[in-house]
Order: sequence, then structure tokens, then C-alpha cells
Amino acid sequence: MTQPTAESTSTESTTTESTSTARDAVTMYTTVWCGYCQRLKGQLQRAGIAWTEVDIETDPAAAERVRTVNGGNETVPTLEFADGSALTNPSLKQVEEKLATLR
Repeated sequence: MTQPTAESTSTESTTTESTSTARDAVTMYTTVWCGYCQRLKGQLQRAGIAWTEVDIETDPAAAERVRTVNGGNETVPTLEFADGSALTNPSLKQVEEKLATLR
């Protein structure tokens, strides 16, 4: 199996490779300078969890979504799940627990 990877770009979202199903879909809202985002991406990659990355500094709609779920703040990383729920700056354990509820 190919290890999932994510390379952030400033103009488009990036999707990782995985055997995850659509109900396991995770969108990670990030910025290129966010250290917490880099740490979480590494943890997700090592755990084999796929995600789609969206840079809120280049996507105004994504920035608005992050503000909506974070009380007006552009806090990253914010993860959004297939059921519409979101976690802000979660631990790997929190992400794994949330994905387990979606299966």
C-alpha cells in the first residue's frame, strides 16, 4: 500500500492517497506557516488517514467556513468530517475517535 502524502500548495487543495471510504473523508483547513498543521499532517500520514488539505489564505470560502465553526476565528488546523462536524486543533486520538463514529 502506498503511504498517504500531502503536499501543501498555495493555489489548490491536495488530496492524500488512502484506502479510506467517502464516509471517512476529512478536510483539513490549514495555512502554509502553521506548525500545528504540519505536526497533525505528519501524524495523520503515519496513521494512514487520508485528508484533503485546503489553505484558508488562498481560498476565501474555506476561510469563511473556518470562521463559522470557530466563533469568527481563523483557527487552524480545523478538520471537517463527512457528517459536517468539525474539530479544531485536534489530537490524532480525537481524529481517530471521530472517524470510528462514522464507520
